[in-house]
Amino acid sequence: MSYPREITTVQASAILVSTIIGVGVLPLPLFAVRGGGTGAPLVTLAGIILAAIGLFILTILGIRHPKKTIITYGEDIVGKWIGRLCSIIVITFFVILSGLAAREFGEVVVSAVLRETPLEITVIVMLLLACLSVRYDINTFAYIHNFYVPAILAPILIIVAFSLKNANPLYLRPIIDNDYMAMFKGMLTISALFQGSFIVTLIIPFMKDPAKAKKASFWGIFISGGFYLLIVIATVAVFGTEEIKLIFWPTLELARTTALPGNILQRLDVIFLAVWVTAVFTTLFSSYYFTIYSIKQMAKLKDHRVLSFFIMPFVFFLAMLPQNILQLYDVIQIAGRLGLLITILYPAMLLAIDLFRSRRRKKNVAQES
Repeated sequence: MSYPREITTVQASAILVSTIIGVGVLPLPLFAVRGGGTGAPLVTLAGIILAAIGLFILTILGIRHPKKTIITYGEDIVGKWIGRLCSIIVITFFVILSGLAAREFGEVVVSAVLRETPLEITVIVMLLLACLSVRYDINTFAYIHNFYVPAILAPILIIVAFSLKNANPLYLRPIIDNDYMAMFKGMLTISALFQGSFIVTLIIPFMKDPAKAKKASFWGIFISGGFYLLIVIATVAVFGTEEIKLIFWPTLELARTTALPGNILQRLDVIFLAVWVTAVFTTLFSSYYFTIYSIKQMAKLKDHRVLSFFIMPFVFFLAMLPQNILQLYDVIQIAGRLGLLITILYPAMLLAIDLFRSRRRKKNVAQES
């Protein structure tokens, strides 16, 4: 199947950045501190590197199959039935991710802003917004992400920059924690926050120059990874590890304690929450778009729009399964770590098989000649 080549390298990078930076911004420092204590920045960096490896593998696969997505070239590499089974697992995982993101959004909004609003209402509103947005074509999809990236990055970077005046460098020592198993688990949890980068498998076939996908992926992971690392460093330096362990959303508290010079704004948490809502939308938008477009490819439908409202009840059901916020974050961490088998190990297996078959094919051609 041929796709219209409409997405530029800059747009591809913007899609990756706005997809990766999402709902995980709020609990990110907590996950990092639980894993590495004062070594939270190192744990975050390790998670970024692992996520970058997974993104690199996906990018190489996409470049090798520039006219197909992972749903279609997966069947070519491992066979029709095994490929379809793996595709069903991938799609199911992203349905779960969409549900968890919507639920986490609802929990934050109900706890921090709309205290009298039922949780179900906030979740449904965000899902409806995603359902309506994914009905457009890939070009509109790219433009939406491209439009929101500056609005997501700039305010939070300003907050991080001004928060550093309250930083205490002693909170960042020692750099390495002695509990290596906890650091390893923390690395996996941080890496799981980058699983939205899987969207690259969908956008490469639409790129004007698929060969430049490496450049787009590099900037995507560099900007989002650097952004996450700065947040962790700033939060740990301001609050310290012991206080962070008592806070559900340390990044939100960082915004609350930060003020602009001259007391222009004494609390930036309202602005931060508005930006965070936008970031949640772009992340949910990508995971939802990937899900319905993948189902469309598997079912060989002509249009993905018919599926936008079809899967919404399933996503909502999954979103409401956790009984409370504590169970929600337990589920998020477990699902995220297990999901690395889908978002990193499965593509790595595909790439290994694809390279092996390619070499064997070249060897056979050489022998015949």
